Amino acid sequence: MSGEWSIARRLLVAHALSIVVLTGFVGTALFIDARDHSFDETEERMLSIATTIADSPLTLTAASAADPTALLQSYSLQVTQDAGLDFITIMAPDRTRWTHPNPAELGGEYIGAIQPALDGTPFTEISTGTLGPSVRAVVPAVDEGGTVVALVAAGVTTSNVTIALNARLPALLALALALLAAGSLMSVLLGRYLQRVTLGWGPEHLAQLFVYYDSVLHSVREGLVLVDLGGKLVLYNDQAARLLGIPPREQHRPNETPSLDKLNLPPALGELFRSGRPTHDEVFLTQTRVLVVNQEPAVASPTSSRNKPSIIGHVATIRDHTDLQTLGSELQSMRTLSDALRAQTHEHSNRLHTIVSLLELGRTEEALSYATADLELSQQLTDEMVSSVDEPVISALIMGKSAQANELGIVLTVTASGTISDSGLSVQDLVTVLGNLIDNALDAAASAPPPRRVQLAVSRTSETVVIEVADSGPGVEADAAERVLQLGYSTKEHAGYGRGLGLALVRQAVTRLGGTLEIGRRDGAVFTVTIPTVPTTAAEEVRRS
Repeated sequence: MSGEWSIARRLLVAHALSIVVLTGFVGTALFIDARDHSFDETEERMLSIATTIADSPLTLTAASAADPTALLQSYSLQVTQDAGLDFITIMAPDRTRWTHPNPAELGGEYIGAIQPALDGTPFTEISTGTLGPSVRAVVPAVDEGGTVVALVAAGVTTSNVTIALNARLPALLALALALLAAGSLMSVLLGRYLQRVTLGWGPEHLAQLFVYYDSVLHSVREGLVLVDLGGKLVLYNDQAARLLGIPPREQHRPNETPSLDKLNLPPALGELFRSGRPTHDEVFLTQTRVLVVNQEPAVASPTSSRNKPSIIGHVATIRDHTDLQTLGSELQSMRTLSDALRAQTHEHSNRLHTIVSLLELGRTEEALSYATADLELSQQLTDEMVSSVDEPVISALIMGKSAQANELGIVLTVTASGTISDSGLSVQDLVTVLGNLIDNALDAAASAPPPRRVQLAVSRTSETVVIEVADSGPGVEADAAERVLQLGYSTKEHAGYGRGLGLALVRQAVTRLGGTLEIGRRDGAVFTVTIPTVPTTAAEEVRRS
């Protein structure tokens, strides 16, 4: 970049040249205007003096005298000197000079136009006479009968007019220099400003950097958002547009920066972007996604050692954790089922030892009776779960939660009516809703005194699936109903990442499915979810996809 001029230097040179050209143009225009104005003023002055002399009674008297020169020559010379003129020529209508600054020219023929004056019309002209080029006025002297009896010509040479004009040149030159100085100062200030905002880079380098940065912006798999201090979305990539549910950025309209207030962003995310608050791995919920956001200030590098870094906006990265959260919920369900199987294995081991001990003691009938009763009880529990909920994944989930409840000393009761396997609802959504509601109910019941109970009721109608989960815990106060559904709210100690997420995920899933979530109270809290079913044709398309 050493051989490349920066934008600031280029504009400085271009602006300086334009100021010089403009100064020259303005100075020339002012000079021409002053010159024309000076000649106009001289013509008006000559016309006034000539008219005054032509109207003088002395001129009319001399015109009818035998020797007009004797009467007018000294008079004309005196007026010429007093008025600062070069000549006053009084002549007969036939051009014969009666007066002239040069006595040798007396009686000679006047050189110049006189016809308009002979016709009774005063006029001015620039003409060459015996004294050289001059600005002159010619005025007729008319007697009482209206006859032109004499002509009066008054004038100054053009050299004298130019001398008077030159006296104005210092003022014109001072004005031109002032314009040049002001323009140069503006050029320097503009150059410094551009040097600062462009970091001393040239346009080719800036264009190259923009292409590189734009390519990087669209190639990263995370959402990237740049927000300025005025709350405008300066830049964002396609992934961010997809995650935030906003229109894709127009690549060919870089000057159009939408405002955050005009975009339909989730309120919490919009507030984060507007505040510029630094954050690390903060979880946000939209209607369809679980997003993890990091935000840091965008700091401009100083252009010199004397300048300090300045914050020009904020940069946020957005990661989609929806699939990870779904997998986490499924993994948690599998862990619950695994823990239940481990507990059942331990319990069955104890029972098997009991049966073996009875056999060793020779009490065969009692051992057989004990084993048969235990088998019938286990099969009865399994049959009840499978018959209550006809979806295998949901049945497995509930069986795992039932075993977990048994370990906690909680009685989990499950009732179901209708079938949910053909409701068209996603199994993942049902696992999210049921798993988090049951976990929340188990936590609430475990904190309450015995008897501890959790009741799950699933019913299906032609249009809706209703899930009701009730517990024997302390319940939810009416003024806290909205708060418990917010992301991050948790009554557990050491709440952190992953805490306060379950009920928020339930509300997200229910809202996405077009359902409702209500919080009531019986012995403890009652959560009721109502979700509309999907038509058969739509459900088949979902399964095929």
